[in-house]
Amino acid sequence: MTDPMVPPTPPVHLQALLAREDLGLRRIAGPDDPGTVIRWAHASEMADPYPYLLGGELLLSAGVHIPEGAGPGYFDAYVSRIVAAGGAALGFGVAPVHEAVPKALVEACEMHGLPLLEVPPRTTFSAVARAVWQLMAQARLAELRRVTEAQQSLAAAAARPDPLRPVLRRLAQRLNGWAALYAPDTTELAASGPPPPPTAHQALTHLTQVLRPSDPTTPAAGSRAAAAAGSGAAGAMGVPPLERSREWGRVGAAAPGERRQVTPTPGEHRQAPPTSASDTVDGTHLAAYALGTGPGFVLAVATPHRTPGDHTIASVAAALLTLLTGQLQSSTAAARSSALVRLLLGAPPPDVAPLLGAERWHIVHARPDGQAPPDPLAAAALGTALGSALVDPAGETVRVLVPADRPVEPLPGWTLGVSTAVAPRDWPAADTQAARALARARATRTRLLRHGDRPALADLVPPHDADAHARALLAPIAATPALTDTLRTWLSLHGSWDRTAVALSVHRNTVRQRIARCAALLDADLDDPDVRMELWFALRRT
Repeated sequence: MTDPMVPPTPPVHLQALLAREDLGLRRIAGPDDPGTVIRWAHASEMADPYPYLLGGELLLSAGVHIPEGAGPGYFDAYVSRIVAAGGAALGFGVAPVHEAVPKALVEACEMHGLPLLEVPPRTTFSAVARAVWQLMAQARLAELRRVTEAQQSLAAAAARPDPLRPVLRRLAQRLNGWAALYAPDTTELAASGPPPPPTAHQALTHLTQVLRPSDPTTPAAGSRAAAAAGSGAAGAMGVPPLERSREWGRVGAAAPGERRQVTPTPGEHRQAPPTSASDTVDGTHLAAYALGTGPGFVLAVATPHRTPGDHTIASVAAALLTLLTGQLQSSTAAARSSALVRLLLGAPPPDVAPLLGAERWHIVHARPDGQAPPDPLAAAALGTALGSALVDPAGETVRVLVPADRPVEPLPGWTLGVSTAVAPRDWPAADTQAARALARARATRTRLLRHGDRPALADLVPPHDADAHARALLAPIAATPALTDTLRTWLSLHGSWDRTAVALSVHRNTVRQRIARCAALLDADLDDPDVRMELWFALRRT
């Protein structure tokens, strides 16, 4: 719910109003600050306008309220009341009451730091108000266009194979700041954009703790506890409404150096933590957004400037990241936890598998494109795309348990090897199938390869005997992984030098040299199909 004290209109820079040649306004006193903004225009001839102002106004007056013979004391009191009410500027209309702006008024505005504009006789107050509303409409349109473009950009980033980092990168670009994703244990998982100063970075880390405080009656250390719950009042970027002061005339103003304290009411400790929080440290605007309910992931944002639409853009990113990092339903998570505990206590997989909700499963082995190994964020995104939370990012390969009733389709940015659908007691064999399918898929540059359902020739040989034969046959090259990998890839690609070179990212002459070395060490004719078959059989056992 929007606080009634916060003007709902977008701010308009005072310089933009002064630039309107049709108005002919002229600044004659007060600071020439490009950051001064106004939120509406209001005409009043009250000697004390304070009770009728909300803050941020351009107050228009023709001086009717000025008594004859008024001295500096009257103007000082008049201007001080406007400043106390949060007025952004004063516009004084010349004629028909006064032929010129009173000198004492100019001096009072200069002393109190209130911009004073001279309104020429040809310009009516209605024209000034209309110009303000026109500028507000233009600002609102620009804000909506910016938010729409940012939303489209963030949605496109969320559709990428590894979406978390692209979303953070697009958010940082759109806000011209820094965006980071914090894990439930408050560690920084990923970030994008120019990092904030160390003090602001530390304050932002503390700010994320406001969203999941261990003691709700105590705000997180280092923050101003400027936390805005989803149903509470919040301005741009979730900032609480500003005090009724001159700071309303500043873009993104906050109380400099002020530390707000929270005094909880009885029973407040039973309330849920806020969904967003904000602070300003060393001129850097900080904001944090809880992703989902409960102590989970947190989106943190730091920007050098706060502009209209920032809060909306960050909220869109938070919603997308909530979907990308979201956990399954609590009942499903509890079942997974129970299954893990039972496995750790020695229960066999067939006894634990019913807790996971499926009778038959696929084992999927996956490798991302590129040389870098997958990180936990990429593995989590893969699990979400496959519809399973049972993900194991083991080294360079991610392993996923997928229920057999969920189709496994090719995914951009990933190479997948899929086992046959098996019961839990056959998971180890299926894991081997998926590993072999992935190796074949990578060698043939295929996005997805499934293990065949029909029995293979290797199944006719007892595994113990097959392993012993493979070790003996490949012993001469077993100590050199480059040779075994090259031989495996070369055989899988039917002896193609060029395709093997592409699959291994080496020169074709390197492939020829390695295969020749293998032939010499193995003392075998690799052009003989029987030799190739026997070697392939042995390589599949390793």
